[in-house]
Amino acid sequence: MPTTSRPVLRFAPSPNGPLHLGHALSALTGLAWARRLGGRFLVRIEDIDPERSSEAYIEGIFRDLAWLDVPWEEPVLRQSQHLESYEAAAAQLVRLGVLYPCFASRREIAEASAALSAPRDPDGAPLYPGLHRGMATEEIALRRRRGEPFVMRLDMTRALALAEEHLGGAPLDFTELDDEGGQQIILCDPRRWGDVVIQRKDVPTSYHLSVVVDDAAQDITHVTRGRDLFAATDVHRLLQVLLDLPAPLYAHHRLIVDESGRKLAKSARDTSLAELRAVGATRADIRRMVGLT
Repeated sequence: MPTTSRPVLRFAPSPNGPLHLGHALSALTGLAWARRLGGRFLVRIEDIDPERSSEAYIEGIFRDLAWLDVPWEEPVLRQSQHLESYEAAAAQLVRLGVLYPCFASRREIAEASAALSAPRDPDGAPLYPGLHRGMATEEIALRRRRGEPFVMRLDMTRALALAEEHLGGAPLDFTELDDEGGQQIILCDPRRWGDVVIQRKDVPTSYHLSVVVDDAAQDITHVTRGRDLFAATDVHRLLQVLLDLPAPLYAHHRLIVDESGRKLAKSARDTSLAELRAVGATRADIRRMVGLT
């Protein structure tokens, strides 16, 4: 865990839709932890997706947080304004020899995965079948000269071997906090994610890379987020070791689900906080709806 004078926590929404009850729980949980620890509370806008992010959603995030009486410090970090820091981190991974370009289309990957009956990652997607891992340098150069789009993937086998060296044989793990602050050491298994994308075709980063770079840059000591990101911590800890970044403590809270057990999502257009506010819901109502007293 990084050494700072005070704990630092954050709420980091993506502005690709309006906030809903799940976001309210996440923001209120992070704020509660910050107050409990006597720490600072930050808001970070994770707007690396240029096609789905919008200023209207960003303004809505701030309105919703203010209505929930969730204070935050200024200035607010916006990822779209810090792409150079992610490019620098990716360049460091390239120098370490753990990133490689993949020119395969989604269709090619899907067809190869189906043919191989590829296992699935924790999110349910087929593991990347390694189509362009080990591609010859000459072919890579030729494809790049042609302007073929590509992503940069993490060579998981090489990355794990290098991380083992860095850790001196110690296990790759992270510390998970329960609601009472008790600690549990969780062993990581990044291999179950396969060769994850570290830089996308449209932007020079991915969620995995930008989140670890930003957490380190903002001196985040405690990461509070939904249980749906618990498994992703495997990849984040691996990147932290490779990039020599500090390891925060983690607390993955329960999720808000509907009657069928489905997690609320912006993509499913679940009822937003703004819509609830418009029909007369109060801050106290929201707290009750997310199970907070």
